[in-house]
Amino acid sequence: MTAQDAAAQEGASAGGTGQQAAARDRAGGGTGPAVLRALAITVSNRAAAGVYEDRSGPVLARLLAEAGCAVDGPLVVPDGAPVEMALRDAIAGGYHVVVTTGGTGLTPGDLTPEMTRRVLDREIPGIAEAIRAAGVAAGIPAAMLSRGLAGLASGVLIVNLAGSTGGVRDGMAVLALVLRHAVDQAHGGDHPRGGVTP
Repeated sequence: MTAQDAAAQEGASAGGTGQQAAARDRAGGGTGPAVLRALAITVSNRAAAGVYEDRSGPVLARLLAEAGCAVDGPLVVPDGAPVEMALRDAIAGGYHVVVTTGGTGLTPGDLTPEMTRRVLDREIPGIAEAIRAAGVAAGIPAAMLSRGLAGLASGVLIVNLAGSTGGVRDGMAVLALVLRHAVDQAHGGDHPRGGVTP
């Protein structure tokens, strides 16, 4: 069984809110894909070099599955140009959603937002702002220092999350609320109007 199959099976067995939202959206005229293909990417120089184990990537993959996605990854890459390459490969690979964890801070080596901006066609600042605001509201002032971006690249939703398990959990709690709707809109869907099919 592939990682994608296992993630899809985990999401199905969980009967998660993401799948329920997908069913509601399709019933309400959603035009996006029935199954969201997602890729989790961990950005970490040390994890990519085998210095320590990736901890946030597996959490991200699990939460994407719980949100109703068929998930590949986590793919672990060092920061910098490899992030841009991984994002471009994911776009070419037909994913609907790509979420990264790591590389969003203030150190000179944190370049994930810069690499992400190179591939985005349109930014969605509200997602990134909501993720930061939720972290601050949860009592983590440093959440406001995250420079993570969110946006669309050739119709693929790309979101940067912080490189900690807590940051991933907090970020996915926000992203899961709009994930299906964002992908539907990227594929030409309309806003729901009082539950009436457009």
